[in-house]
Amino acid sequence: MRKFIILTALLYLAVITNAQEKFNGLNTNMGNIYRLSDAVSRSISPENFNGEKGKGGMATTGTGASAARELGQTWKVSPSVIIKKHTTYTIAEIDGPGAVQHIWMTPTGNWRFSIIRFYWDDETTPSVEVPVGDFFCMGWGKYAPIQSLAVAVNPGSAFNCYWPMPFHKKCRITMENIDDQDMVLYYQVDYTLTKVPDDAAYFHAQFRRVNPLPYKKDYVLVDSIQGKGQYVGTYLAYGSNKNGWWGEGEIKFFMDGDTKFPTIIGTGTEDYFCGSYNFETKKKNAAGVETAEYTEFTGPYTGLAQVIRGDGNYNIAQRFGLYRWHIADPIRFERGLKVTLQDLGWRSGGRYMPLQDDIASVVFWYQTGSHTPFPKLPSKDELEIN
Repeated sequence: MRKFIILTALLYLAVITNAQEKFNGLNTNMGNIYRLSDAVSRSISPENFNGEKGKGGMATTGTGASAARELGQTWKVSPSVIIKKHTTYTIAEIDGPGAVQHIWMTPTGNWRFSIIRFYWDDETTPSVEVPVGDFFCMGWGKYAPIQSLAVAVNPGSAFNCYWPMPFHKKCRITMENIDDQDMVLYYQVDYTLTKVPDDAAYFHAQFRRVNPLPYKKDYVLVDSIQGKGQYVGTYLAYGSNKNGWWGEGEIKFFMDGDTKFPTIIGTGTEDYFCGSYNFETKKKNAAGVETAEYTEFTGPYTGLAQVIRGDGNYNIAQRFGLYRWHIADPIRFERGLKVTLQDLGWRSGGRYMPLQDDIASVVFWYQTGSHTPFPKLPSKDELEIN
């Protein structure tokens, strides 16, 4: 009886404590959208560079000043910024604690030549360093629609990111224009200032490209993650340098001290991106002959968002853009992680053929503590799509 009374009291205390906890405004969804919070909503854009309360729409100069010359202040005077060639522009500086909840932007120019970086708290090297097109799953520099939970690309090349990005002290976001031409950037960073849980890890994203991949070498998506965290996503910009199917290679996750053999391994590239049989749709043509072709798809967690088939003239290369978000199935690690992908097709006699293709990737993960140094970003010539 005494144990029952104690358990009842503890349960009652837990219920009361939980009821008294305030909602911090993070992880908002349809199941809790009705809950009130003391979190503060803010937004940074060219119409309010610092996200200050009551300071939006005050510009008297800007890229829209000429169009608004008969209307004056508050009438879309500063909707965008010009980032000069070979300069870095600070998109946002935020004092926390808080979290970035949504980013929208429309960059002009060459998307491989605009490098977006994120810095958390007091770090001097970025936790995110990626060409802006690849960060938003548009690595080939051409628009394609995406409707996923983490990234949405809407008509007009409107880039949207919904990865939650908590920080404890500060957040800084920059864009470097490494091109020889000026660019225009429309952007908005929506964030909240609120208490962040102690176990909130920092968002990371790292870009790599190898063209061509050396013969019989695995493509390394990332090999420098150290610490505790979870791997949450892969974007692949895959350029085929040969005819035929290219997606037999297996992805491997070497975690927490794995050496030759990984703990997690897939069964093929299209399988990892949640497709099968070459992403093919079979159909019959007017002559009744069965044909097959790649089929684009885009969903909440996975997609073959882009298939560039070539024009039969000078632009003949086949190129593909794929994403896989580990939102429902994050790959958790305690001490470190390395991720590789085989580049594999077919040769005669039903034999696998190691390929030497143009592969670029962005990997997304969360981790605690300081990250190890990223590999040096490829040069402008090495980033160029040709």
